[in-house]
Amino acid sequence: MLVDAKGSILSLLLHDLTEYVVARGHPAYRGKQIADWLYKRRTASYEEMTDLPQTLRAQLAAEFHFPKANVVRVLGSKDTTQKFLFRLRDGNLIESVLIPASPALYGETSDRRTICVSSQVGCAYGCNFCASGLEGWTRNLDAGEIVQQLTGVEQVSGEKIDNVVFMGMGEPLANLENLKRALGIINGSWGLEIGARHITVSTSGLAPQIRELADDPTQFRLALSLHGATDEVRSQIMPVNRKYPLNVLLDACDYYVAKKRRMMFEYILIAGINDTDEQARALAKIAKRLYAKINLIPYNTVESLNWSRPSRSTQERFHSILREHGIISTLRREKGHDIAAACGQLRLQTKRAEQEAQVAPVG
Repeated sequence: MLVDAKGSILSLLLHDLTEYVVARGHPAYRGKQIADWLYKRRTASYEEMTDLPQTLRAQLAAEFHFPKANVVRVLGSKDTTQKFLFRLRDGNLIESVLIPASPALYGETSDRRTICVSSQVGCAYGCNFCASGLEGWTRNLDAGEIVQQLTGVEQVSGEKIDNVVFMGMGEPLANLENLKRALGIINGSWGLEIGARHITVSTSGLAPQIRELADDPTQFRLALSLHGATDEVRSQIMPVNRKYPLNVLLDACDYYVAKKRRMMFEYILIAGINDTDEQARALAKIAKRLYAKINLIPYNTVESLNWSRPSRSTQERFHSILREHGIISTLRREKGHDIAAACGQLRLQTKRAEQEAQVAPVG
């Protein structure tokens, strides 16, 4: 296990790089040269940055580690979805999912290559249907570890990513400082250059941080993992609802919509829990209030959790009620069910297998 006090070069914004080189006696334009090597040319080492002075390359190597994608496993699905398991420099595991030719999040047809990225190792919010939080929260990812998921997946898959969703492991808004920094790198014309409207941040419902994100002028999209249209049902599924019940959460969403124009609801359909006609009608009422579109997702089975997906007919009925109320919604035929693509599943399986191997008797 490697523990390194150095920061990641991929955590630095362009103005950070520029300030760094100037402070060490180099011309300001060297900062842009470094960024070009990292994000345009996708260099694999400082030594390859041949238009930089050797002294600057040595300074960078002494102060910042050069991230390399340590891909532990890649699973391919029948529907072409791929799940990537990364091992970080401290030995922790995180996941990313690549969804080629995926439906766009707002109902349009799309041939985008979408990546679902993680923002934390584990999760502290304990949504009762999710594998990410089964073993709790370990730490936040730094911005470089977030960005590295995109560059690593592109390198391994050969696909050019043009759509990013923060819906992997962890609660992005609980890691807001590093999230904002990563968003700047992913969106920047000097960085990965992915348009703001092709970047969606998902949250389980941290009301104060939703307001803070609304105050950022960049037009990133917000997806709220609602999963329950009344406090009674939502609290049963998502403990965060006890801290930020629907009246508080929806007030924050009102503020966001006033600043950012629109948002989306993610709604995982769980049999016997949140798939009733009453929940569909209550969900339609909330969506009308916020002019929100809804993405319905049949539950992805998670080992050791006793939840299940509704029947196809129940899914269709729920969807039809939303449409009858004039709500724009999609019923996703979920990607990657055969490779355990739900958040945290592959990490959890791998971590438990490694733990069992360590304690298994020899001979």
